[in-house]
Amino acid sequence: MKKTKTPEMIGRIIMIIIGAVIAAYALEAVLIPNSVIDGGVTGVSIMGNYLFEIPLGILLFILNIPFIYLGYKQVGKTFALFSIIGIAALSVSTVLLHHINPILSAKDPLLVVLSGGVMLGVGIGIVLRNGGALDGAEVLAVLVSRKVPFSVGDIILFINAFIFVGAGFIYGLESALYSATTYYIAKIVIDVIQVGLEKSKSARIVSKHSEEIGAAIQDRLGRGVTYSNGRGGFTNETIDIVTCVITRMEENKLITIIKEKDPSAFVVITDVAEVRGGSFKKRDIH
Repeated sequence: MKKTKTPEMIGRIIMIIIGAVIAAYALEAVLIPNSVIDGGVTGVSIMGNYLFEIPLGILLFILNIPFIYLGYKQVGKTFALFSIIGIAALSVSTVLLHHINPILSAKDPLLVVLSGGVMLGVGIGIVLRNGGALDGAEVLAVLVSRKVPFSVGDIILFINAFIFVGAGFIYGLESALYSATTYYIAKIVIDVIQVGLEKSKSARIVSKHSEEIGAAIQDRLGRGVTYSNGRGGFTNETIDIVTCVITRMEENKLITIIKEKDPSAFVVITDVAEVRGGSFKKRDIH
């Protein structure tokens, strides 16, 4: 067990450090020189650095300590360890890269927002995908969401609304809007890094021709299907329900197959956060 876990943990730690360095480069070489900030604790640290001239690396580490402790208590020691490594790597990297020449200027604000958001998203996404975190605000949002009827995303958005309003007073309204846009781009990239480009979907098909549809899905999409019994609420008829998991790229082909077999079929397609086990892998479509 230890022989198999140790190389895996070392690999994850290396990836977390790489992600932290990428995020630090995005901050020091693109965003901060152009008065654009990130959300969460990182955004507060950047504003603290601007107002009080305290090194960004020190603020990042100190302000995240309470959230690391919360993560240790509520999530686990492995998450806390990886988060400490990620935040420490981010803090050290911002110190080492502080005097680096900016790669973009404020003359190209759109390019600053796009490139900074993408690089920041890639860095944070790599860290999150490997079990760590670079910002305590996300840990806080997870814990608060257990007590209030709001999602983690809603809570993070609420927290960052105050941070970007503060940025408006410090840097000006234009910089605050650029910061909010950068944060939005970064969140999209983080989702892509964590979930992947081929996000999975679950399809439930109610039809009188369920076996024909199921056979076509297996033959033409190469996807396994599951049949379950159902009963119509209005007709009281017994009917088979077909369930399968596909990628986003295969959705249109699935709809085509269903329409060919039964144009009146009832179809429900929902997003799937994660797929494990079985034989779910990329198949050829024909």
